[in-house]
This record gives sequence, C-alpha cells and structure tokens, in this order.
Amino acid sequence: MNYEAVAVSVSDLNLYIKNKIAQDEALNAVVVKGEISNFKAHYTGHFYFTLKDDKSLIKCIMFKSYAERIKFKPKDGMKVIVFGGVSVFERDGIYQIYVKAMQEQGIGDLYAAYEKLKADLEKEGLFDKSHKKPIPLKPKIIGVLTSQTGAVIRDIINVSTRRNPNCYIRLLPVPVQGPGAAKDIAQGIKTMNEKGLADVIILARGGGSLEDLWPFNEEIVARAIYHSQIPIISAVGHETDFTIADFVADLRAPTPSAAAELANPDIYELKSKINNQKERLRLSLKKKLEMMKITYINLMNSRVFTNPLQDMQNNYLKLDSLVKQMENAITLKQKEAEKMFQANVTKLDALSPLKTLARGFAILEKQDKIVKSSKELKQGDEIKINLVDGKKMAKIL
Repeated sequence: MNYEAVAVSVSDLNLYIKNKIAQDEALNAVVVKGEISNFKAHYTGHFYFTLKDDKSLIKCIMFKSYAERIKFKPKDGMKVIVFGGVSVFERDGIYQIYVKAMQEQGIGDLYAAYEKLKADLEKEGLFDKSHKKPIPLKPKIIGVLTSQTGAVIRDIINVSTRRNPNCYIRLLPVPVQGPGAAKDIAQGIKTMNEKGLADVIILARGGGSLEDLWPFNEEIVARAIYHSQIPIISAVGHETDFTIADFVADLRAPTPSAAAELANPDIYELKSKINNQKERLRLSLKKKLEMMKITYINLMNSRVFTNPLQDMQNNYLKLDSLVKQMENAITLKQKEAEKMFQANVTKLDALSPLKTLARGFAILEKQDKIVKSSKELKQGDEIKINLVDGKKMAKIL
C-alpha cells in the first residue's frame, strides 16, 4: 500500500479531531468537578490550570473575560465545579476545557436550573433532529429577533447585503437580556409566525455571562422555538456559548454573522455555480452531438445502407448450401439403406428352402403338413414329395 498517497498532515488531523469534538453537543456544555492543580494566573488575566480527581486529569483554560467574574481566588488543592466546553488546541494537539464559570461548592442555582431544564426538554423530545425544519435555500425575507441597537443587527445586515444585495431583512426588536426578555422573545417568535413575516428567523444576541444569556435558557423561549412553523437559526453569544435555544432551534450558528451567512446564499457564488453548470451542460451537449454525428456516419457507411441486398444474397447462398447438404445427406442415407437391403436379401436367399431343394434335397408333406420324422409315417400313407422342379405323389410301402 502506498501510505504516502493517503497520509495527512498533523495539522489536518488535529483540525479534524477539533471539528469532530465541536460537533458533539454534549461536549460543548459540560459541568465537571475536580481539584485544581498547577494553577497559573497569567499576566494577561487568563487562568491556566489542571482539573483532576483520583484517577485522571484534564487541562483547563479560563479567559480573562470569564475569570474576572468569579468571586474567589482559585488555588492548587481547591475543589471546584467548572462549566464550559471541550475543544482542541490545534497547535499542541491537546484537548482541554474552556471554562466559562467556576464555583467553589455546588453548581449554583443558575447552572442547576439550566441542567434540569435541559434534561427535561431533551427527555420530552424538544431537541430531536426529526423535528428540525430545513433552512430555505433562497429565502425572500429574513426575520431577525434581536435588539435594534448594537453590533448584532449591523453585522447581520452587513453580511446579508454583501452576500445577497437583494435580500430583505425584517427586524422585530426585542430585549435580549433582563427581566421579561424571555416573554418578549417568545411573543416575537409567535408574531412572526402568525403574520407570516419571514421565511426564516434569526434569533440573535452578542456574547455575555450566563446571567446575560439567561432569557435564551428559559422554557417559554424553548417552547416558542419548538412550535414555530418558520425555521429558526439560533445565534446567541460567542462560539463557545451554548444555550437551550441553541438545542431547540432548527440550526445553531456560532455567531450572528455566521447566522447571516447560513440564512443568505452567496448570490455571486450561486451565479458562478449556475454559469459553471451551463458551461458543463453546453460541453456535454456538444459532446453528445458529436457522438451522435459519428454514430450517424458509421450507420450510413454500414453495409446495410451501402449494399442492402448483400445480406439477402448471402442468406440465399447459405440456404442453397444447407439444401445441398440435406440432399447429400438423403442420398447417402438411401445408399446405406440399399446396401443393407441387399445384404438382408442375400441372407434371406441363403436361408430359402428352394436353395436347399436345388442341392438335391426333397420336402415331404403329409396332409399338407411337413414331415419331420419317420415316426410320423406308416405303411399305406400317401405323401407329397416336393422337388426343385415340381411335386410328385408317393405311397409308403
């Protein structure tokens, strides 16, 4: 086997493993308990440490934006519970937990509520892939549920218009954090459906803490997404952020910009594909015509058209040959039969009684029965003597 032909680079393998892990939803939102070791608070504000138990360990990293939110100072030997997602650091080829939150004791009320609702809804079937609707290939109207201010809607508009200048974006402003936000988000989804305001809905907001993203973890929003007849793309937080809305939605995008890319086909790419298909079709048709022309020329040059009687004449010759063979076979059979007949006649003639009489023998008859023994005769019997040249009567003396 030529291993060189199928070999991949180390980078490609690490990237493949990273993508595989990223596709596993269970690894994108994990809660892990363990003991901190090798803790290091980097000057950049990031935390690097190892989480271990009595049998195993795993590397962890907590970026500054999340590290600033914890209320205690981590140190080696401290038992904690962390919340985050597992991913691969491609350069070193290692997997680690990207920690978003950390508690000294217990999982915390929000995390407990998140895990319980997630488990309940998953058991109920709200996350089932069979219920997810396909995203339209070329939606005419893209509905957006997000705040009317901020970078999210601007990013969606910029990406959408760049990919498809003819796209129509319909914004239904909703609060994306704070008390009452979940109810308004659910009502926005319901309104979009009841009035048929869009072909696909993007549910979006920027990154934030678990508390900031909490409206997208509430049951009312999850059920509104589940019952929506319009396909929904969830784009809540950063790539490493996962909410219950992400699990229920028909499609999850890592960022609002990515959601705009998923909802909008690249019109220029589509045009390029159409032109490529047209060119392929043109070349295929041209090749087909050339093949048909060659076939036509070959047919017209074939013997059927150039000399249509030749096959008939050849068949006549074949028929004459077969008739001749049959006649020869019959003649041969007749000669063989005649020879056999002559042989049988000769054999029969040799066994003829007349031949016996010609050699001087005679046949005696008594009362028209051939006499085979002298015991059949007695004195005074009249008999007939058959000779070769006639018959004579005699009497036994």
